[in-house]
Amino acid sequence: MRTTQFLMLIIFLSFNTVFAQQNGHRAPEATATEAELSFRDIPYLKEAFIDAAPTDRKDGIPVGELGIDGGNKAVVLKLAQEITDNNDGKFDSFLIVHKGKLLFESYYLRGRIDLPHFQASATKTYTSMALGRAIQMGYLTMNDLDKPLVSFLKELDPSKFVEGVELITLHKALTMSTGIRIPEEQWEEFRKDPSKIKGQQQVQAILEHSAPITPASQHFLYGTGPGLVMQVLEAVVPGSAKDFIRNELLDKMGITNYVWRTQPSGLPEAGWRTNMTSRDMVKWGTLAMNKGKWNGEQLVPEAFLAKATSRILLTGDDDVYGGGKDVSKQGYGYYWWSADLKYGDKTYFSRSAQGGGGQYIILIEELDLMIVVTAHNNDNRTLQIIAESILPAFIKK
Repeated sequence: MRTTQFLMLIIFLSFNTVFAQQNGHRAPEATATEAELSFRDIPYLKEAFIDAAPTDRKDGIPVGELGIDGGNKAVVLKLAQEITDNNDGKFDSFLIVHKGKLLFESYYLRGRIDLPHFQASATKTYTSMALGRAIQMGYLTMNDLDKPLVSFLKELDPSKFVEGVELITLHKALTMSTGIRIPEEQWEEFRKDPSKIKGQQQVQAILEHSAPITPASQHFLYGTGPGLVMQVLEAVVPGSAKDFIRNELLDKMGITNYVWRTQPSGLPEAGWRTNMTSRDMVKWGTLAMNKGKWNGEQLVPEAFLAKATSRILLTGDDDVYGGGKDVSKQGYGYYWWSADLKYGDKTYFSRSAQGGGGQYIILIEELDLMIVVTAHNNDNRTLQIIAESILPAFIKK
């Protein structure tokens, strides 16, 4: 009986997908009113949009058909129906790319194909890629990653620094291992008078008020790294970091419908407060999957990406964001997370951009597989769902 019901479900969903396309039904787009709303005020979709043969929108993303160009269609559609029926993870979009083609695209709740979704800490990954672009263009070198970060910032007064500042390298900033420790009360003081942290004054203030930097303090701790990296980018590229990111990365990938806010220093945000559409998240993931190339042009050095997406640090399995019983060995690179995903008796190494609320760009190179997710629930199980419900659809038995 269950098998019959399941087959009927797949036939129904498959028919609806084809029927929707034949009748011109398109992925949900934001109305003019919705485009002006804050994310929390965007109304939920009345019905989910599930497409196993995504439309070619001439946006630089090749498309294909799930089941024909790869993947087990029945397995993926079963998951899509489960999300539709009981969306505890508050998914807004779920996309799958296999062998370079977008094979599955779905939107739920506050998801809209043309509405840039908040990215939270996935922004850190984009900052890492921007630094890689500066290396590719010769404004920095791979060797510079091991130099003191302050050596790139010429407007600072080292005589006022706390001890040990020279231990903070770009590598340490990129791995959240700066060793900087500032009481919350001091951060509040910074916020009260933003004029004192404009430009490189931001770094000056941080390095004056931190506890001394020591090898012991330079362990992994989510903190001030991204802002420091953006300061270096601003210092070494011609013009501004904002224009550099737009001209040398976003424009080249055809990303025009986005939000990238400004931090109190006047520089682009580095750790959060960007918005990207789900399809543009696919573009960032494609750049990484293609080892830094976009349309044949090397935008980010392959060597930098290899290091950025590697498991430089093991961060432990006590609190894996989006994890579960089949997710282990959580690690961190240059603002990229990593974890082993288990299915059956084998594990698959995954790399991911991650943002609070449930933003993910998950890459599994062994399967030539990318999953893009947006959501608005910090208590999500996304990596576990990938392990138990997506891996089996792309693993050949």
